[in-house]
Amino acid sequence: MTGMSHRRILSLWFPRLAAERQLRVRRTVLPGPFAVVGDQNGAQVLTSLNDAAQVAGLRQGQPLRDATAMCPGVVTVPADPVGDAGFLTALRRWAGKFSPWVAEEPPESLVIDLTGCAHLFGGEAALLAEVEADCAGLGLSLRAGIADTRGAAWALARYAGQVVEPARNGDAIDQEARATRSRAVKRRGWERGGDAPRMPDGPPLPQGVIAAPGQARAAIARLPLAALRLAPDVVDGLNRLGIRQVDEMLALPRAGLSRRFGMQALRRLDQALGLDPEPVAPAGAPLHFAVRISFPDPIGLQSDIEAGLDRLLPVLCARLVSKGRGARRVQLQAFRSDGRVVGIEVGLARPAATPDRIRPLLLLKLDQIDPGFGIDRLRLEAVATEPVYATQHRGHADATAAAEARQTADTRLEDLIGKLGARLGIESVMRLHPAESHIPEKAVVAVSAAFSAPYAAPWPAPATPRPLILFRPEMVGGCEGPALPDRFRWRRRDLAVRMAMGPERILPEWWLDNPDWRSGARDYWRVETTEGQRVWLFYAHGGEVSGGWFCQGVFA
Repeated sequence: MTGMSHRRILSLWFPRLAAERQLRVRRTVLPGPFAVVGDQNGAQVLTSLNDAAQVAGLRQGQPLRDATAMCPGVVTVPADPVGDAGFLTALRRWAGKFSPWVAEEPPESLVIDLTGCAHLFGGEAALLAEVEADCAGLGLSLRAGIADTRGAAWALARYAGQVVEPARNGDAIDQEARATRSRAVKRRGWERGGDAPRMPDGPPLPQGVIAAPGQARAAIARLPLAALRLAPDVVDGLNRLGIRQVDEMLALPRAGLSRRFGMQALRRLDQALGLDPEPVAPAGAPLHFAVRISFPDPIGLQSDIEAGLDRLLPVLCARLVSKGRGARRVQLQAFRSDGRVVGIEVGLARPAATPDRIRPLLLLKLDQIDPGFGIDRLRLEAVATEPVYATQHRGHADATAAAEARQTADTRLEDLIGKLGARLGIESVMRLHPAESHIPEKAVVAVSAAFSAPYAAPWPAPATPRPLILFRPEMVGGCEGPALPDRFRWRRRDLAVRMAMGPERILPEWWLDNPDWRSGARDYWRVETTEGQRVWLFYAHGGEVSGGWFCQGVFA
């Protein structure tokens, strides 16, 4: 145990992170019960509570229906996992003031390697006091633990103060009969080694606990088995054997323990004791590509903005090339002398890191920048980037051919998509791909042109020609029965049939419930009228709804 004393790990647990973040977003202090509601196995349950809700008897995982019946005045909001993850990332950046080695433990925890850093704050106790003061200022509940190992710090942050006294629980093999043991698993979770409920009138749990160096084993010995981060089924299995505390698990033979509960149980135990290393891997700094230029005097002419853009683009592109990235969205911001910030943003159909691909798109929207009384600073940022992978060649001939292909590569289509996107919005430019469906209106799918490649294979041709313009079926009058009529009325016009080809029977997709196809099977006809119109008629034989004659398209 002496080899682990040189490392010190701090675990920060925010037990009410989601609820308190929602209150921060609403900029309000709610004195009554407040809860966040999320979906769990198709049911609406409480996922996070404030202190008032917990005092009122509500608990995490409780169905929303039971919670509202128990506490009608509870205020609930839907869960926002994406917002909670972003807030945890912001807390990770805040925790960087204490150590450069900070990692997230989603959804509501951080782990910090304090080795060699605590003395900068006056010791571990002073550092922990500053952490608690910062969290109190942020309005966050905190439970913290410092120990030699990551597992021990995690256990202290969540289970310190919840000592499980050895007792005859009725689950041990040598205590009760077999029939009694079969009913023991129905006991409450905290009686089987789980997290004990916090009672409103009970003593508050400790906010921060520090285990002395080299004392990780003693610090977690009396904690419940759940403190070892074991799977719930492993905890239940050990409880049925009468094992409820960490020190009782330590007394078991390792061979039998691994054979019955798996190597993961032993690994979690060894991690908590420092026998199996568990380092803290900090998150890397996010890729950031932005450049700016400041002017000695405010500028206001569009030519001056273009000149500033020409100074910024080569620098930004050089940074992209150095990281092997290409820009997909580029934003230009102008900081005006009156304090306002105006900007434009363009998207590219293909990742690019050359000024000649980005500059024309920005120039298309440059007139949207209102300089006002003058622009003091320009900032250019690649908001979204993608990796540009290098190609490994077999030899000089292959490399030469690839270089010539890059020089002669036709990027006119991508440039056109980018220019259309600059005017209409990059999400508005679409292209069609074939879809695997025999239903006419589902034979193609529209995808974003900027984020997809053209369909490479030959376009699958239908068995019979399809109309150039396809629309929703429109009622055709003046005809009854499945036989093709000689005359029909469509769009307030009486039309006569000159020539027809068909029928082509198309059946609905029986495995899908499509309301448009509840009229059953259809017989399609290509009809040319005496006026020269070529239309696509069909007769629906009827199903869940009545059928009849309809028109669905027009040929060229």
